[in-house]
Amino acid sequence: MNRVMVIGSPGSGKSTLSQHLGRHYKLPVIHLDKHYWLANWTPRDNDSFDQMLEQFASQEQWVIDGNYSRTMDIRLKRAEQVIWLDMPTWLCLYRVFKRRLIYHKKSRPDMNEECQEKLDLAFLKWVWNYRKRSRPATIQKLREGSAHTEVIILKSKAEVAAYIDSLPVE
Repeated sequence: MNRVMVIGSPGSGKSTLSQHLGRHYKLPVIHLDKHYWLANWTPRDNDSFDQMLEQFASQEQWVIDGNYSRTMDIRLKRAEQVIWLDMPTWLCLYRVFKRRLIYHKKSRPDMNEECQEKLDLAFLKWVWNYRKRSRPATIQKLREGSAHTEVIILKSKAEVAAYIDSLPVE
């Protein structure tokens, strides 16, 4: 396995699984949040983000973690495997609150160092509405763009654990 795309709601476990896959397959891990967000949660402009993403996706080996559905096609056309963490909303919200406590006044390892962990109403609404807002478009994109790509959909912590246990010995 050389190119793995990990997608899902905020709090679904994308970064944790990506780190595990990176270690397992000995692949570089690219956290899109780390590259999209500049200091103090300032978003990078779309053109430079897209160019950066094209460069990442053109590499021979990677695990790329992040949704950014506007740019999903860039990754999808190169990915050998897509893992979609289609987790319950309650679990994602729990994890978002948990990481807010863990990283209070700090930046997460998968985030730009100049972005301290924060939690606001707009982000909570984003997570709350993810399944209704983003899920149908994700399903459509995966149907359209994944003829050459293995798609794995994991819907619970138990399924993620079973998937990890099933990984081939490298």
